[in-house]
Amino acid sequence: MHEKIERYILELIRRSTPRQTAWNMEKIRAGEPVKWNYIDGCMLGALVKMTEITGDDRYFAFTREVADCFVQEDGSILTFETDKHALDDYNEGRILFPVYAATGDEKYRKAADMLYRSLKEQPRTAEGNFWHKLIYPNQVWLDGTYMALPFLAMYEKTFGKGDCADIIRQLRVVRDRMRDPETGLYYHGYDASRKAFWADPETGLSRNFWLRAIGWFSLALADLAEILPEDAPDREEIAEMFRDLMESVVKYADPETGMYWQVMDQAGREGNYPETSGSSMIACAMLKGARLGVLDGTFRDRGRKTFEGILRGHLKADGDLLELNNICLVAGLGPENNRRRDGSYEYYISEPVVSNDAKGAAPFVLCYTEIRQAE
Repeated sequence: MHEKIERYILELIRRSTPRQTAWNMEKIRAGEPVKWNYIDGCMLGALVKMTEITGDDRYFAFTREVADCFVQEDGSILTFETDKHALDDYNEGRILFPVYAATGDEKYRKAADMLYRSLKEQPRTAEGNFWHKLIYPNQVWLDGTYMALPFLAMYEKTFGKGDCADIIRQLRVVRDRMRDPETGLYYHGYDASRKAFWADPETGLSRNFWLRAIGWFSLALADLAEILPEDAPDREEIAEMFRDLMESVVKYADPETGMYWQVMDQAGREGNYPETSGSSMIACAMLKGARLGVLDGTFRDRGRKTFEGILRGHLKADGDLLELNNICLVAGLGPENNRRRDGSYEYYISEPVVSNDAKGAAPFVLCYTEIRQAE
């Protein structure tokens, strides 16, 4: 297993440059150069972890190459657009912390400062949660919890005062507004204004449990369990939220493979399929939670079963190359001028399915690093 997975990762790096990565399928399909973005941020974070676990500097070297490409001497970041107020764009900021620690180069500290200031200016709902993007007014998506809150926690821990109160408050709103009490699952989106065309006019919620949205949220909670200080107020409340979610999602695992379905609670419905990215995210969250002692040891076994189901069924040879298959390319809610993205079952199963996109490859690699740590 080790040789196969490491060969897969190194081959992706070999085929990549900072402005054209082999795992950013959205840009590859559009024929566009890579910008500062969350997709590459996911994979670069996984590469940092690979160096920590294996001692092989080739993984970190590429992460630093990307950071050097985008981060300027004054701390500005090429292609980062503050006025878009897009939470997605903060995820890649996580690489600034290990690169700064390794190099001591102040430009990375300056870039982290700039992102932190920009995030603090993000528009918020009346309840205090970040808007997902400026084009999605008053909307909270599960995706955004992963994109912004771990970065915020890392900054506070590394350069700030360790104040996690804002993070805790935002997570409470997500739990109180977006969790379904019957299943314990979380809806993809919530419009605090109840005005979006996809939102229930009474609750503001979207209609379905999209797997990857729950995967993003699962990873956010797992990462925060590691980042938040041991003595942080209300840390145990977040840990309980994490345990509750993992105990809820495991009921929807495919008994044979351990994988999860694109629309999570509708296994076997026509068009639904076991999806790699969300399954990898949930497996990673379980493995990490068990390692940290937040989840009990049974979740280590469950996470490993899901990982091995993906490894057996979806990491396949294509000629001389390996391909990680069955990754939903992208899904979202709106905006107003894109009513196809309405949160319906039919919408979620209609999005393209691709190979090697970092939204699936990165959490798959992170699962591997968790398994290596447990050996």
